[in-house]
Amino acid sequence: MNNFFESMYELIVETSTNLPKDVRRAIAEAKLKESAGTRSAMSLATITNNIKMADDHVSPICQDTGLPTFKLKVPVGANQIEMKKDIQKAIAKATKDGKLRPNSVDSLTGDNSGDNLGEGTPVIKFEQWEKDYIDARLILKGGGCENKNIQYSLPCELEGLGRAGRDLDGVRKCILHSVYQAQGQGCSAGFIGVGIGGDRTSGYELAKEQLFRHVDDVNENEDLRQLEDYIVEKANELGIGTMGFGGETTLLGCKIGVINRIPASFFVSVAYNCWAYRRLGVKINAENGAITDWFYQDGEKIEFTAEEQTAASHEEETSTREVVLEAPITEEKIRDLKVGDVVKINGMMYTGRDAIHKYLSDNDTPIDLNGQIIYHCGPVMLKDEDGKWHVKAAGPTTSIREEPYQGDIMKRFGIRAVIGKGGMGPKTLQALKEHGGVYLNAIGGAAQYYADCIKSVEGVDLMQFGIPEAMWHLKVEGFTAVVTMDSHGNSLHADVDKSSLEKLAQFKDPVFK
Repeated sequence: MNNFFESMYELIVETSTNLPKDVRRAIAEAKLKESAGTRSAMSLATITNNIKMADDHVSPICQDTGLPTFKLKVPVGANQIEMKKDIQKAIAKATKDGKLRPNSVDSLTGDNSGDNLGEGTPVIKFEQWEKDYIDARLILKGGGCENKNIQYSLPCELEGLGRAGRDLDGVRKCILHSVYQAQGQGCSAGFIGVGIGGDRTSGYELAKEQLFRHVDDVNENEDLRQLEDYIVEKANELGIGTMGFGGETTLLGCKIGVINRIPASFFVSVAYNCWAYRRLGVKINAENGAITDWFYQDGEKIEFTAEEQTAASHEEETSTREVVLEAPITEEKIRDLKVGDVVKINGMMYTGRDAIHKYLSDNDTPIDLNGQIIYHCGPVMLKDEDGKWHVKAAGPTTSIREEPYQGDIMKRFGIRAVIGKGGMGPKTLQALKEHGGVYLNAIGGAAQYYADCIKSVEGVDLMQFGIPEAMWHLKVEGFTAVVTMDSHGNSLHADVDKSSLEKLAQFKDPVFK
C-alpha cells in the first residue's frame, strides 16, 4: 500500500476544490429555472463563477471545509491502523497546503490544533467487505449547513403543518419543515439526506449516509422514491430561494433511507448540505494503494464560464440600487440604504466571528472600529517565504451565531455594517434601527469569488484564537453584497420566513396514507 497516502491526499484536494459532475448538473438546471435578473439569479451567477475559479486555482470551493468524514470499505485483512495513519498524514499535509481550513478545535479550551487533527478529527469509518479493492469516500460538510441538521421525534406538532403522526405522511411533514426551518442559513439551494427510524445516533448516521448517494440515482423503495420526488417539487414552491433571497429553487436534491426502530421511538433525522456539495470517492487497488477509478464523476461535466452578475431586472431597477461603500461610513450614509440595495465595498474591512464577538463583549477592540465593517468570515490563509499572509478562500460564515453579541458590539464600538450570510434575528435588527447600521448578505460558499476581491492583508490581531477566528485586516475592491436588514426595521429574512411559512401551510393535508 505504498501509494495509499498519495491517494488519500489526492482525494482530499479534489473533494475540496473540484465539485462533482452530478452536483454541477443540478446547479446548472437550477440556473435555467431561475427568473433572470433577480437576486437569486445574481447569487447563482456568483456561485457558478466561484466554481470556475476553484477549478482554475485548485483552491477550496468554500473556506469552511468542515469536519472531514471518510467512509472506507476494505477487504478482510486490510491494515486499518496503517490506513488511518496515512489518512491523518494526508489531512495534515492538505491543511498545510491550504486545501483545508484548520477546523479542529478543543471543545473545552477552544485551542485550534492547526492541522485538522485531534480527538475525533477527522472522522474515519471502516467497513469490511469481501471484494478485493478499497472503496474510499470523503465528504466535506461545513458548519453552516451542519448547524441546520434537525431531528424529529414522532408524533409532534410542526409550525405551519400541524400534527405529524407515526406514518409516511408524518415523515413527509417533518422533511418539508426541515427545509423551511433552514431558510437560507444552510447556503441554499441545498441537498438533504433523510434517515427514517433507528435511534438518535443511528438515525443521524443514516441521514448523513444518504449524502453519499448519487444525485441522479433512483431509490429502490417505491414509496421513498415518490417521497423524494415530492419533497423536491414542493420544497421549491416555498419561495425561499438561493441564499434565502426568495426564488424558484430552494432544494436541489433529496435522498431518503429507512432502518428499523424500537416501538417506543420514531425518529426522522435530516442532514442538510449546502450547494457546495463536496463529496467524492475513489476505487483503490488493495495491493499498492493506487487510485484506479473515481466515483460521482460519470456523465457530462458542466464547465461553467465567467459571467456578469446582473443585480436586478428592468422591472426591479426602480427599487434596486447599486451603492459604493468605503469605511469609515457615516450614519447618514447607512440610513440612506434600504433592503434590496446592492453594495460594492472598497477599502478596509475586518473579520470577526465567534471567538472575536465573545472577546469584544468583555474587552476593548485592538483597533478603532468606529464607522467600520465587520465580516463574519473564517478564511483559509497561507504565509509565504517572506512572512506575508495571502487569502486562499474567504466566503461568509453563518451570522445567526453572533445574535447574542452583535447589536451590543455594534453600538459599543460604532460599527456601521456587518457582512455575513443567512441573516440575523430581532435583537440585531432592533440595534441596527437604534444605532444606524446595516446587515449585508454575501453569497455563502463563494470563497474564491470573495478571495479575489481581497487585494491585500494589512494586518491581523488576536491570533491566539487560531487562523479562522483571528481578526484579519483586509483591503478589498468590488466586494459585492446585498442589504437584507436595514436601519429602518426592515428584514428580507423575516419577510421570506413569513411568506414561506404561509406557503408551507398549504401542504398540511395528508398526501401519503
